[in-house]
Amino acid sequence: MNQDFEIRLLALGTRAADVDERFVIGSGRGGQKLQKTSSSVWLRHRPTGIEVRCQRERSQSVNRLLAWTELCAKLEERQRAALAKRKGDRELSRRRNRQKSRGQKIRMIESKKHRAGIKARRGRPEED
Repeated sequence: MNQDFEIRLLALGTRAADVDERFVIGSGRGGQKLQKTSSSVWLRHRPTGIEVRCQRERSQSVNRLLAWTELCAKLEERQRAALAKRKGDRELSRRRNRQKSRGQKIRMIESKKHRAGIKARRGRPEED
C-alpha cells in the first residue's frame, strides 16, 4: 500500500489492518481480458462497514490505488459529517439555553396574559 494512504488513515485514527482487501473478477462490458483476470478491487473497512469496489481501469494496481483513494475520501467525509453534527448539536444547545432578552421576556409574558384571558372567558360547565 502507498505511504500516502497510510498517513491519511493514521490521521483518521484507523489502520490499514482494519481494511479487508480482495481482488475479484470484474463484471460488465470488457470482454475476455476482464473475465479472465482479477483486476477489480474490493475494500471493506471493518469498523464502519464502508465498502468500495473499483474496476474503472484494466490494471489491478491502478484500480487498487483508486479504491484506496476512494475509501480514504469516504472515511474523511464520514469524520467531517460527525464533527459537523457535534458542532451543530453544541450550537443548538447553546442557543436553547442562553438568557432571553428583555424584549423576549416582555413578549412572552404578554402572550401568557392574553392566553389566560381567553381561557378565563370560557367559564366552567354548570353542574346539575
